[in-house]
Amino acid sequence: MYLLGIDIGTSSIKVSVVDAGTQKCLATVQYPEVETEIKSIKPGWAEQSPMDWWRNTQQAILKLNALEIFNPKEITAIGIAYQMHGLVVVDKEQNVLRDSIIWCDSRAVELGEKAFDTIGHEKCLHSLLNSPGNFTASKLAWVKNNEPELFSKIDKIMLPGDFIAMKFTGAITTSIAALSEGVFWDFRKNEVSEDVLKVYGLDKNLLPDIKPLFSEHGYLSAGIARLLGLTEGIPVAYKSGDQPNNALSLNVLKPGEVAATAGTSGVIYGVSDELTYDEQSRVNTFAHVTYSNEDKHTGVLLCINGTGSMYRWAKENFAPNQSYAELNKLAASSPIGSKGIKVLPFGNGAERMLNNKYTGAQLHGIDLNLHSRSDIFRSVQEGIAFSFRYGLDILRENGMRPKVIRAGLANLFLSDLFAQTFVDVTGVPVELYENDGERSCPWSRNWSGYF
Repeated sequence: MYLLGIDIGTSSIKVSVVDAGTQKCLATVQYPEVETEIKSIKPGWAEQSPMDWWRNTQQAILKLNALEIFNPKEITAIGIAYQMHGLVVVDKEQNVLRDSIIWCDSRAVELGEKAFDTIGHEKCLHSLLNSPGNFTASKLAWVKNNEPELFSKIDKIMLPGDFIAMKFTGAITTSIAALSEGVFWDFRKNEVSEDVLKVYGLDKNLLPDIKPLFSEHGYLSAGIARLLGLTEGIPVAYKSGDQPNNALSLNVLKPGEVAATAGTSGVIYGVSDELTYDEQSRVNTFAHVTYSNEDKHTGVLLCINGTGSMYRWAKENFAPNQSYAELNKLAASSPIGSKGIKVLPFGNGAERMLNNKYTGAQLHGIDLNLHSRSDIFRSVQEGIAFSFRYGLDILRENGMRPKVIRAGLANLFLSDLFAQTFVDVTGVPVELYENDGERSCPWSRNWSGYF
């Protein structure tokens, strides 16, 4: 009996098969091999095609099946993790009406700030635990204000994972956790926020039916089952945003436990048992995967938009034909401090931890007679590590003081230089775990730093 896991990432789609009995991952693939484009029609805008996600998901599953390590017919359930905060809109026939406005898009910042003022800062933070910012609700309001003809055709709005589940099953559902990350959820009243709907002029019927995060969100249709070699009727039994899902995979479930990622974006994610919020909404609080009426577990999320995306930009512009492993070796050949180069990795949309400002990425102090590519690559890794420290200080202001941070052995954490720099500048040991491969989450390495 096997379980199929799907990650709808910004860069690519990853799929894995896990043996339900042993809880071990049998195989993982990604599709496409090259990083997926983010469409940026205007500065600060970021869109992707939901249908591209769906086509890539199908190709990834077929690629996984072709390994012939397991019998696809023995897969009994599907789980989905996805890039958070994106907006997908469909009509009554479930046709996609426009490209998704994804998580790092900044166009709705002004609308979110106006809603923050109209509803009232104290009321927003007390009830929503966040400013409306440029989250999903504000993105939808932007469509309403700027594309009224298209808006009039919308039957349902979804987050990326809801959309992929719909394509598998034909059913459209959501969860409290998903609504909270879209800033649609009133935590005090434990219902969809009337304040948000009113301030933006939105109809509650645009939202999908709410189901528990761990529940059956529909059943695989006959046509898709035939196309992908799967069994008709198996359920989509789990949907979660990528950061709560990462915390789940690292067993970060209890208050005080903390996870981190350094992929396209960088995140520190801590679990709390309080309805806490940052007065400036620089870090955000959403319902965790274990949230319930009895146990109001929330996830306090620090997000840095430009981490892996900053490293990718450096690779494409300074060493396009070299692998990331080769770049990590180059970076390690430069001394601590990168001979004076400093990097601010904030070039991927408005940064919430900078009060929703869009500053752009910056490289400072390049000496044309002194510096080489190795110094640039090291400075990028160091700049990203220091941005994590800046964000961690905000979390500390809000009472979160992690004694250890768990992270997957992936993306920037594959670089020994980055892992050590992260520990040195944050002052917190990091435990790195394998999240896929032949084992399900074994301890891999502990970085304790020099502090």
